[in-house]
Amino acid sequence: MPDNTVDHSRAFSFSRGLAWLVKSLALLRMQSARLLLIAVFMQVILGLTQLPLIGMLIIVSVPALSAGVLEALDVTSRGGRPGLNLLFKPLTSGTHSGRLFLMGLLVFVIGILSISLMLSGSEILLDPDMVSRIEKGDIDALTELDQGALGKMIMAFLVGISVSGTLSYFTIPLIWFGDRRLGPALVEGIKALVVHWKPFLMLALGLLLISIPVIVVTTFLIGMAASGGLISGIVMALMMILLLAFQMLLFASQYCAFRDIFGIGERSGPAGEEDDSQLVA
Repeated sequence: MPDNTVDHSRAFSFSRGLAWLVKSLALLRMQSARLLLIAVFMQVILGLTQLPLIGMLIIVSVPALSAGVLEALDVTSRGGRPGLNLLFKPLTSGTHSGRLFLMGLLVFVIGILSISLMLSGSEILLDPDMVSRIEKGDIDALTELDQGALGKMIMAFLVGISVSGTLSYFTIPLIWFGDRRLGPALVEGIKALVVHWKPFLMLALGLLLISIPVIVVTTFLIGMAASGGLISGIVMALMMILLLAFQMLLFASQYCAFRDIFGIGERSGPAGEEDDSQLVA
């Protein structure tokens, strides 16, 4: 494998983050229907995490599924039409799948440790029955929590997501596109996030601005769905489409940032229809 280590001595400016956001929106417009369908299938799979044994397997498979979404975005960027098969390709990619599964296990363990440390000292939040009820979406369980416990739970969730996201943001595409081993991918990925903090700060602000109307519209749709009947099902479908579109924007911005910073994974020529070829620099 050729040496594809990237020199991060020159950090990008703030404006680069806005450029990633603009490119992300343009990328999603190219194959919006197909990419949204992939997002739907991914959410269906993630919805099975509550099942015994299978749920744990799906949790550690999240990095591989994320790599599949990034692969679909790469196919789209080269003029191809991404198919559903791309979502599952990293799961059967031999060496890469093993590294991605290991990444999933690492993120799971670190996430659990982070949340446990944040929740230490709160007996009600560490109660197995309460945790099980919250995981199943029991609204009554949340109403039983006082403001302090609820705030602590939200903070623990945000910390867990932040830690897991930081570790996996560039690690996943470095393993999949760059053929890196897990250790070097972690180190190089975190280093890139630190060095290029300026564009990532601008990207985060841009995504935050976009999320505001998404939240407003979602809240409005939730209110409409409360009326029940046929309109409730239609409204819930619209809300799901809106949230999945925003999720795909997050993936697209991740892909654009990775491609710009690392400059690897380039292939000549357009991708074919439902291209399932792997991109390895």
